[in-house]
Amino acid sequence: MNDTLNELAPLVDPDRFPLLARARTEGKPIAYLDSAASAQKPAIVLDRLRDFYERDYANIHRGVYPLSERSTEAYEAARARVARFIHARPEEIVFTRGATESINLVAYSYGDRFLQSGDRVLISQLEHHANIVPWQQLRDRRGIRLDLLPIDGHGDIDMDSLRRMLPGAKLVCITAVANTLGTVTPLKEIIALTRAAGARAMVDAAQAAPHLRLDVADLDCDFLAFTGHKVYGPDGIGVLYGKAALLEEMPPWQTGGDMIRTVTFERTVFAEAPRRFEAGTPPIAAAIGLATALDFIESVGFEQIGAHDRALANYAIGKLGEIPGLKLIGTPRRRAGIVSFVMDGLHPHDVGTLLGAADICVRTGHHCAQPLMEHLGITGTIRASFAVHSHAGDIDRLAEELVKARQLLG
Repeated sequence: MNDTLNELAPLVDPDRFPLLARARTEGKPIAYLDSAASAQKPAIVLDRLRDFYERDYANIHRGVYPLSERSTEAYEAARARVARFIHARPEEIVFTRGATESINLVAYSYGDRFLQSGDRVLISQLEHHANIVPWQQLRDRRGIRLDLLPIDGHGDIDMDSLRRMLPGAKLVCITAVANTLGTVTPLKEIIALTRAAGARAMVDAAQAAPHLRLDVADLDCDFLAFTGHKVYGPDGIGVLYGKAALLEEMPPWQTGGDMIRTVTFERTVFAEAPRRFEAGTPPIAAAIGLATALDFIESVGFEQIGAHDRALANYAIGKLGEIPGLKLIGTPRRRAGIVSFVMDGLHPHDVGTLLGAADICVRTGHHCAQPLMEHLGITGTIRASFAVHSHAGDIDRLAEELVKARQLLG
C-alpha cells in the first residue's frame, strides 16, 4: 500500500517547474495533464539556457575566436549526450527542429533515394499524422504502396496481421507509444520480425522518450525520431537517429551553409553525416538545453517513471470509471502515462473548456490522429497525460471537475 501511495505522489516536486510553482504561489495551482502535447520545463533547463545565452552564445563551426569555440564545443557535447541517451554514436545523431522534421527527412532523403514505384511501406492505425502524411507524400511522388497495419480491439498492434503483411515490405514505420491511447508497442518483436523479412524500421519515439528507456543498439532499428519539448527540454529541437551506414548513403534534403565541404558555381560537395543534414544555423541553445533535460530525466530514472506512469494510469482509470456516462477509449496491454476518454452526449471541446476554466489542462480533439478516430467511430477524445510532477491530487481534481461539467452541460 505504501509503495502505491509513493507512486501516486509526484516523482519530482512540482515547484521545480517555475510555471507550476508560480501558479501555486499566486493561488491558482495548475493541474497540468497535457504533457503528451508538451512538457513543462524544470528550472535546471531554463537556467542552462539563460547561462548559455549570457556566457557562451555565438554561432558554431565557423568562428576561430574563443566564444564561438565554446559554443561549438557545447553543441557537439549535446550531440554526444543525446547519443548516450539512446545508446548510439554521435555521428548517428542529426539535430532537427522536431520529430516531425526528423520523419520528413527520412521520407524525403531515404525515401526518394531508395524506394521505388510499387515498393511497400507499412504504417499502423495508431500513428500520429507526422508518421502518416510524409509517407502519403512519398506515395504521391514516387508511387510507393502505403499499407495499413491494423490494431485489435484493445488498441494494440495486430501482430498476426503484421506477420502476414511483412513479406515484400521495404519499410515499417511504427510508433513506440501511441499519443492517443498510450499504447506501448512491442518494438523489439516488431523490429525483429521486420529485419527477418528484409525490411527497414523507422520508429516514432516522440511519446516514448519521456517514459521509456530507448536503446537503438538493442532494438536494431534503422531510424528513430524524438523531440525535445516532450522530454522537458526546449521546443524547436528534435533528434533523428540513423544507422551511420545509411546516413552516409542519404542525400541532404535541405541545403545551405554549414552542410557543405566545398562549393563552386559549378558543383557542391556535401559534408559527411550528420553535418550534411544540418543546413544553416542550427538550434544551438535548444540542443544544449536538451542535453540538460536528458540529464534531468535520467536522474529521475526510467524504472521510477514507469512505476509512476502505471500507478497514475490505474488510479485515473478507476477514478474516472466511477463517473456516469464516461467511457475510456483503449485498453492496451501495456500503457504509458496517457488516458483517453469521452463523455456521452458531451463534446470534448466543451468539457475541455470547462476544465481549463478550473485550471486543469487536458487535450481535447483528434490529437493529430484523425484516421484512428475514424476507425474508433468517434470525432475525438479528452486526453489526460502524466509527467514526473503529476500526482493523485491532479486526478482527483480532474474527476471532480468532470462531475461538475456533467451536471452543467447535462
